Amino acid sequence: MTQIKEIDYTKVFVVIPAFNEEQSIGKVINDIPHVPRQNIIVVNNGSTDATQKVVEETGATALFESRKGYGWACLKGCELVEELKGETIVFLDGDYSDYPEQLPRVIAPIYQENMDLVIGSRALGNREKGSMTVPQHFGNWLASKLLKIFYGVNYTDLGPFRAIRFERYKSLGMSDKTYGWTIEMQIKAAQKKMNYCEVPVDYKARIGVSKVSGTIKGAVMAGIKIIFAVFKYKFTE
Repeated sequence: MTQIKEIDYTKVFVVIPAFNEEQSIGKVINDIPHVPRQNIIVVNNGSTDATQKVVEETGATALFESRKGYGWACLKGCELVEELKGETIVFLDGDYSDYPEQLPRVIAPIYQENMDLVIGSRALGNREKGSMTVPQHFGNWLASKLLKIFYGVNYTDLGPFRAIRFERYKSLGMSDKTYGWTIEMQIKAAQKKMNYCEVPVDYKARIGVSKVSGTIKGAVMAGIKIIFAVFKYKFTE
């Protein structure tokens, strides 16, 4: 039987990429349980609104990354987690579509089941009607099928709400700077035979318009990224 390890939340860090999320980011931060406020790292990805000001007012750690891209923002936050010797890192979106209060559910398998990577699956949880677009549904279906065929892993989602042991994260050598960050992590974890699982997480309509699935360009580019990543890491690395 796996020994259940008590969660030391002082070693848990949350990285939240944010671009023009002034209406939602405060709600996200305030709903995160147990994690010390300074361990919540919001990476302002070139916002032109009051995102930075809102984050600073909450007491969370505010970083700025001028290079636009989800991956760039995640990499920036992870650099600080390394400096602060974090043990577990959680990724969470800043648009309030996830339920931050479910964070203990997402990290529990790392401490209780010796998992390296945990994906919060929206497909397994309760989704508010209209919270996921047709391109998002299709992208998850396509990614799941391709990951099963080429890497032999079973996923239902590329959900942004996820947790990983930081030492294992470092071993992945993450490099994608934009839309491909989530699938790159899952592919590389599969290649390294990491222990992984999914847990159900709930999902609601985001505040504001999605920068990816909310635009035709974003949806098309995300789909291309998924396909490209699957073949890139399979045949070139």
